[in-house]
Amino acid sequence: MADSFKAVVLNNQNENFTREVKELNLDHFKDGEVLVKIDFSDLNFKDAMILKDGGKLIKEYPRIPGIDFAGTVVEGDGEEFKEGDKVILTGCRAGELFDGGYSQYAKVKKDQITKAPNGINSRQAMILGTAGLTGLMCAFAVKAREELLMQSKVNDVLVTGSTGGVGMVAVMVLAKMGINVTAITGKPDKAEYLKELGAKNVIDRKEFEGEARLIDKGTWDGVVDSVGGNILSNAIAQTKPKGIVAICGNASGNKLNTSVIPFILRAVKLWGIDSVNISKKRKEYLWGEFPALLDFNILEKSVKTAGLEELLNIYPDMLKGNLKNKVVVDVNK
Repeated sequence: MADSFKAVVLNNQNENFTREVKELNLDHFKDGEVLVKIDFSDLNFKDAMILKDGGKLIKEYPRIPGIDFAGTVVEGDGEEFKEGDKVILTGCRAGELFDGGYSQYAKVKKDQITKAPNGINSRQAMILGTAGLTGLMCAFAVKAREELLMQSKVNDVLVTGSTGGVGMVAVMVLAKMGINVTAITGKPDKAEYLKELGAKNVIDRKEFEGEARLIDKGTWDGVVDSVGGNILSNAIAQTKPKGIVAICGNASGNKLNTSVIPFILRAVKLWGIDSVNISKKRKEYLWGEFPALLDFNILEKSVKTAGLEELLNIYPDMLKGNLKNKVVVDVNK
């Protein structure tokens, strides 16, 4: 084990933000019980906001960003984790309240990491990351129309933001469940790939960007939405009676222009999804469900791998909506 390691360090001096790859010593870490040698991290929209200017999320600087990572335990806690264990961290406010995954090492509390399930390696875990975990939770929420509400079968589901990290996983998982998935995208060149993921139909985003009616023709048994704004408003208006709309993002805006009509006339359920503040037991269960629901050979086609230095040039493209691939960060590249 090396005494020094490389990491992205974000600093702020009087609102002058800097970000650079630095060499640090292991004694940099003051807290935590488990030392992890990181293999991979990833790039989420929240990561991009933090890299730009802290995203109004970081209170203490300097900070190593990166809300996700996967790697191998090199110093365990003496109880749950031992040397050699493969582990995953998503959420937990890593890269915000404590140092995160854009580093070759991390030291964290044992309650913040989970053991990787059989069938998923570190790279695959970061192809998923927080976004993939959220996508799976959204798919399960929509399917709950059957299991929890004991209503009719979920046949047709709309997925917005379908080429994003959440959307791609939701499309594939729902399709594996035998559901007819319609994907909304503003990237027509991705239509064939969405169908390879499992989408039965692909719709241009422009069809959902106009002002929504109070209520529209009931088309969807469920909706997975990661964009918000008018797209979500239209999706709600088109949701069938007893349908579930799982929401987890705001890429198209924070405001939701809707009315009570779909909720009181059709009993539509609006289900907020938060993959950060969930129990460790819940995370372990979710990660264990992935191997049977995903084809990583297909997901790999949408992945770009970047090193730490390259990451600092890429993150602005995510903020502009110009990234065409999921970015997996090889911290040792």
